[in-house]
Amino acid sequence: MDSKGDRTKELGTKPIGSLLMQYAVPAIIAMTASSLYNMVDSIFIGQGVGAMAIAGLAITFPLMNLSAAFGAMIGVGTATMISVRLGQKNREEAQHFFGNSLTLNVLIGVLFMVGVLAFLDPILYFFGASEQTLPYAREYMEWILYGNVFTHLYFGLNAVLRSAGHPKTAMYATILTVLLNSVLDPFFIYGLQLGIRGAAIATVISQCVSLTWQIYIFSRPSEVVFIRRDTLRLRSHIVGGILSIGLSPFLMNACSCLVVLLINRGMVEYGGDLAVGAYGIVNRVLFIFAMIVMGFNQGMQPIAGYNYGAELHDRVREVLNRTIAYATFVMTTGFLLCELFAEFIVRAFTTDPELIAIAARGMRIDMALFPVIGFQMVTGNFFQSIGQAGKSIYMSLTRQLIFLVPGLLILPRFWGLDGVWISLPVSDALAAMNAGVLLYLHLKKSPISSSQKESTINWLRLPHRIQYFAANRVAPYLPFFSMFQPKDDE
Repeated sequence: MDSKGDRTKELGTKPIGSLLMQYAVPAIIAMTASSLYNMVDSIFIGQGVGAMAIAGLAITFPLMNLSAAFGAMIGVGTATMISVRLGQKNREEAQHFFGNSLTLNVLIGVLFMVGVLAFLDPILYFFGASEQTLPYAREYMEWILYGNVFTHLYFGLNAVLRSAGHPKTAMYATILTVLLNSVLDPFFIYGLQLGIRGAAIATVISQCVSLTWQIYIFSRPSEVVFIRRDTLRLRSHIVGGILSIGLSPFLMNACSCLVVLLINRGMVEYGGDLAVGAYGIVNRVLFIFAMIVMGFNQGMQPIAGYNYGAELHDRVREVLNRTIAYATFVMTTGFLLCELFAEFIVRAFTTDPELIAIAARGMRIDMALFPVIGFQMVTGNFFQSIGQAGKSIYMSLTRQLIFLVPGLLILPRFWGLDGVWISLPVSDALAAMNAGVLLYLHLKKSPISSSQKESTINWLRLPHRIQYFAANRVAPYLPFFSMFQPKDDE
């Protein structure tokens, strides 16, 4: 009992600064590796198969988001409930949450695979595929779906590893997957001449190898939670707890599916298939910085969840403040790099000059208000980590459905293809303001001293200060500044 408890006891005793780094750095490395893992696919496909293959890959993003939505619902819900139960010293219930999550991942993974494969072509057409891009999208997605169960289990067990006191092991599992994928991609794409299908096969094999290692780890009774046959049978209150917390990331990813659908359709309508490919490139690049912030969020999640369960509110507030600071720094760095070196970055994916021009302009527009996104992401994850799923769900829905979807439907009518890109930073700004209001109201009600409150509220102002600096000191010297003026009809 003591050996198991030592791995999680430090969550309530160790200084927050070093503890956050201890948990966040492995998660950041893992999440960055995960984004590079996606980028490797795109680079090999773009350079080895062609520009239309990149566009076909982008068409699969909504389906990938939908699959990720179900995986996140189980993985994040389970990890959060395990963290809270461990903080409450209730290991037996944490064990049942873990066992039920395994069953749910297998069940949902199989159902999703069968359902989507039965209607794959109509779904891809609905998501914006054309006669030119459909063969690439279908070929890639078929093999990804064959491995859907393994993907769900792989990501779900990685989330539990972090909550059970093994952040470095979760990092190693992700790095192993990335390295294997990087080796297998050229072998399958070029060596076996399987094209885009080879990239999908490499992805599935890589995840299966890491999953095998994860299962070995969780088969040991010495772990805080481990695979136990009597915990696999689904129980209504356990499933309900997982789904209630996991509903927020599910809705966020499901909304992303709708959003990417609208973006793809807008790209096709106003820019053609190459514009869809451009969005695929931009999305992969921006994902790197978002994944670093998600790494900080994953580091914060077990700390905030454990201390909230243990009623150590000062520690909860401190980890929130630090995570907001780090996330804002990361997103500001991403903003500067992509604004200044957009063409150079895009050339890593393609040699097509037209695709380079479209993607570079889109990247600069999309990144226009990137510094405020980190604050919004951390706030949503914070509410989720302390079990306040309703606020997290509200934030997910407002950013994507209330702010972004209307922008995607309205702005392209005035600015064409640029209007599709502009809708993204506009929704980011509105979502950050919304997050600030929610967090301020939460802190007013929480047991907090005036000095602590001032510290946190100062961080609420930080994204707006960065935004002001970007708009008044940086923007006049960047090419994307001219995007705010409608083009004359040619």
